[in-house]
Amino acid sequence: MNFQFDMIEDKVEFFESHDLALLEKQVNEKIEQNKAILLEVHHVSHQMSVDYEHGKKLYSAVVHFKLKKQR
Repeated sequence: MNFQFDMIEDKVEFFESHDLALLEKQVNEKIEQNKAILLEVHHVSHQMSVDYEHGKKLYSAVVHFKLKKQR
């Protein structure tokens, strides 16, 4: 049996929360987890929308991770 492991080079993850502090915590935890597999943050995009019917804010973020460059 032959096993071959390939490094993940790009990874995009999506997050959402009604609480901005919780969203930040989720993103920071995922950044720490991805450091273990040699991924670093390449780009972060975030947005806030409002549900006027229920009066709630929804925060979302997209984080693009890339393989850490070997120096």
